[in-house]
Amino acid sequence: MLSVIDWRRRWQLRRAPAGPLRDYLAQPFANPRRDYRETDFLAIDLETTGLDVRRDLILSVGYVTLHGKRIDLGSACHRVIRIDRSIPEASAVIHQITDDQSARGLELKDVLVELLEVLSGKVMIAHHAVIECGFLANACRRLWGGGLPVPVVDTQVLARRTFERRQIPFKGSDLRLHSLGDRYNLPRYGAHNALSDALAAGELFLAQAAHRDSGKGLPLADFLT
Repeated sequence: MLSVIDWRRRWQLRRAPAGPLRDYLAQPFANPRRDYRETDFLAIDLETTGLDVRRDLILSVGYVTLHGKRIDLGSACHRVIRIDRSIPEASAVIHQITDDQSARGLELKDVLVELLEVLSGKVMIAHHAVIECGFLANACRRLWGGGLPVPVVDTQVLARRTFERRQIPFKGSDLRLHSLGDRYNLPRYGAHNALSDALAAGELFLAQAAHRDSGKGLPLADFLT
């Protein structure tokens, strides 16, 4: 039986013109009943000029592949995007991406073509994934006329579920990527770099899964959001 999101993929595939998005849609999504340890993931992070998907722009993309419980560091990739406007001062301070660096960056279309090829058939891991899903879907609509259906593991949502299930009091700051990393004694990376945040999200997911896995494995569906 197909999942709802795989029905969406198939519906959109029938209407998509030839191109990178159609090639992505042609690859079936992972079976949610499959053990998560037998699934391929892509941990992704975007740095943007702001949080409004309609007005703000993607500044950089970072991603790394996970094969089940193993992070493939050789697959790690970081791309800076060339944008058509000056980077707001507040964004430059936070993300440490300057106008000069952006001017030497790649076109968004070229980066998305590369990303879609790598993401094909995998499950996305992201922290507060509404940002990644929103910006990537909006970019695909502008470039190829269709959104980006993708199965997602949101490590922030998993953390909230854990706190609520265990009746642990928490505040908003407790759900931040690096606060959760500290909770699981994970390595601390510099914040607001797309690649290091993608790696941190991948490591956080593995830690969250390990704390729930009794050794018998868990279906992918237990983690999807």
